Amino acid sequence: MLSQQTRDIVKSTAPVLAEHGTTITTVFYRNLFEAHPELLNVFNHANQAQGRQQAALANAVYAAAVHIDNLENILPAVVQIAHKHVSLGIKPEHYPIVGEFLLKAIKEVLGEAATDEILTAWEEAYGVIAGAFIGIEDSMYKEAREQDNGWNFFKPFTVVRKVQESGSITSFYLKPADGLGVPDYKPGQYISIRVLIPGEQYTMIRQYSLSQAPRADEFRISVKREETNDPNGAVSVYLHNQVNEGDIVEVSAPAGEFLLDVTKTTPVAFISGGVGITPMMSMFEAVAAVTPDRPAVFLHSARNEALAAFRRDIDRHAAAMSSVKTRFFYSGGPDGVITGEILKSYVDITGDAYVCGPVPFMEAMIGELLKLGMEESQIHYEFFGPALQLSSR
Repeated sequence: MLSQQTRDIVKSTAPVLAEHGTTITTVFYRNLFEAHPELLNVFNHANQAQGRQQAALANAVYAAAVHIDNLENILPAVVQIAHKHVSLGIKPEHYPIVGEFLLKAIKEVLGEAATDEILTAWEEAYGVIAGAFIGIEDSMYKEAREQDNGWNFFKPFTVVRKVQESGSITSFYLKPADGLGVPDYKPGQYISIRVLIPGEQYTMIRQYSLSQAPRADEFRISVKREETNDPNGAVSVYLHNQVNEGDIVEVSAPAGEFLLDVTKTTPVAFISGGVGITPMMSMFEAVAAVTPDRPAVFLHSARNEALAAFRRDIDRHAAAMSSVKTRFFYSGGPDGVITGEILKSYVDITGDAYVCGPVPFMEAMIGELLKLGMEESQIHYEFFGPALQLSSR
């Protein structure tokens, strides 16, 4: 346990971290990759280029300083990040390296203001926080490894089918190359895909939601093709253009906390924008299969009809349900936006709502649901990329 003196010192640095956090984390990543370029095989280069990873780490360090007296307050965030770490293959031996370079970055940016007392306090605090991550991740790895058909880190999968779902989204059906089945997973979870793109020095890893209800023998992901010149686009363009049926990709075990409780029979609403539809497909199909009498609503917003994926699948799942409303919105059309009025007319606020899509879309939807009287605990959301703050929360 941390001494009161250590906690007081760490807490006192919170305002400095609020001011200089992103500078510190930018210096941290620069120095870390200079000394350990092999870690570029793990980190998302696009998030680095856009500053998203730096901002997310700065938020995490600041939250740790603010909540150092009650670290259980940040446990939900720790668990969410731990799922991501396990999906990426982060190992206990990575933590001392990160700790060393984080302290060096604090010292470099703050200069004389980073006294020995402050650095020692942060070293102790980091040790406790890293220990919590390692413990949680160890139990996650154990669970992934010991379940039926489970494994740790990355395993070769064969692309058995490739299906275009819309103008920008293609589904990839994946089966283990060793001929075994796949582990069960919860609707809403994701897997990581690791590829070495020809001409690139380092492997790239991206998370993709599992876009169908659990099957015994295969995974399905549905990937939006990003623009070729978008740093986020490298892996999606490679998958769309160069990965074909019969090819091998490396896959991590299912992870993530954006989960549908399949035992519930209370009303549920699925509200998605763009490629945010992918985890909803797994959830909606699971409701149709497991609790077909559960009152359900499926609202999806796309730019236009050509970019709207899974319309036929949604109709097919809805046909198996006894109390369901579905509606697609096209933002290029006359009534193309999901408004508060629409949510009011469709969503039963006594149930649960699942929201996924671009950050501005989610901020708007969550804000409107809260205005309608839903509690925060009833609203579940997921967005892709590092854990950035949602301003409506």
